[in-house]
Amino acid sequence: MRKLIEKLFNLQGHNTTVARELRAGLVTFLTMAYIIIVNPAILSVAGVPKGAATTATILTAVFGTLLMGIVANRPFAIAPLMGENAFIAYTVCKVMGYSWQAALAMVLLSSVAVTILSVSGARKFLIEAIPLNLKYALAVGIGLFLTFIGFNVSGIVKVGDAGTPLQLGRVDTLEVLLSIVGFLVMVALLLWRVPGSLLLGIIFTTIIGIPLKITKLPEQVISLPPSVAPTLFKFDFSEVFSSVGFFPIFLSLFLMDFLDMMGSLIGCSSLAGFLDEKGNLPDVAKPLFVDSVSSVFAACVGTTTSGTYIESASGIEEGGRTGLTSVCVAFLFILSLFFAPFFTIVPPQAYGPALILVGIFMLREITKINFNDYTELIPAFAVISLMTFTYNIGIGLIIGFVLYPILKFLSNRAEEVSIGMWILFALGVLFFLLYPH
Repeated sequence: MRKLIEKLFNLQGHNTTVARELRAGLVTFLTMAYIIIVNPAILSVAGVPKGAATTATILTAVFGTLLMGIVANRPFAIAPLMGENAFIAYTVCKVMGYSWQAALAMVLLSSVAVTILSVSGARKFLIEAIPLNLKYALAVGIGLFLTFIGFNVSGIVKVGDAGTPLQLGRVDTLEVLLSIVGFLVMVALLLWRVPGSLLLGIIFTTIIGIPLKITKLPEQVISLPPSVAPTLFKFDFSEVFSSVGFFPIFLSLFLMDFLDMMGSLIGCSSLAGFLDEKGNLPDVAKPLFVDSVSSVFAACVGTTTSGTYIESASGIEEGGRTGLTSVCVAFLFILSLFFAPFFTIVPPQAYGPALILVGIFMLREITKINFNDYTELIPAFAVISLMTFTYNIGIGLIIGFVLYPILKFLSNRAEEVSIGMWILFALGVLFFLLYPH
């Protein structure tokens, strides 16, 4: 069995072990298991049956993550993306008035378009056209984005009162104090070089939260998964093609899928040390194909666009370097079909501090950005800051893609902009012109 695993995932070539990969998979799963609860809750706003959406969410995670592990041999987990689900539920359905069946049809069409782009090699061409400094900025931006998520979900930072967008959370509450204790425990374990520091910290904080009544124990541990039949292949193309507002939504979904995967893939690959000297990911076609096919699958079973989760960075920081990490995550999602109440007991106060630390680790890439050239620095800064401040990886990326050629042109250095980068510039401008606010 060990020889088969070694042959499938080349553990020795990636300087890792089975134990390390499985530990990394568990950490990745624990930091993203919230999607089992959150995604169906968001989609229910659009009228999607919550039970079927829960099963669809888990099936999508299993399908995409398992495929990522076996086909691409990368430690990246896939699941329905946050941001895209809110865009569908609140903008497309609630504000614009489309049914969720029509919204799923739009997700399918945009996912098929991205798949064609991936198979043709155009997606790889565009990713490799991104300047090196912007790729470093992607990693840093995703790190700060993860840090902000960690601060927010753990309660250390909260939405401010009148006049302040954000402010310090209530540090006198048990929830915030538990988050701080969890963070300090993880830091201590890291300083002591204890293997599995993040995982041990998450488990410790979860256990401490039980007597504090912050960790909510489930009423039942085992439950049969709801049927996916109410959402399976429930597309309404007639509503889509009879509306003039279809194309802006299609373009938004297409670009969000394309760019979110690009950002997560480059950011996580940078943390893992997968990128070459040009900032490109070797054999990138496989993870791109897996990502796009997973989105097609997601639409078919009844959920929104899927993609690589930035929480994969937590498992990578634990040492995950091969597809065995992803296979482990997929297996845990399979178990969650029947043990969903148990797997969702980990409170945000336990996984939030882990995300903060991963964000800290990803900041190291900022030292590689050229601070002496404003045509490189300013677009990089825009990517880093606006990813976090708009709470959207894709938006931050697009602004960087638009700014970079403009600044090169203004400084009489337009020849430094590749054809692929001009294409990304055009797509970015088109996105902002047509985006259905």
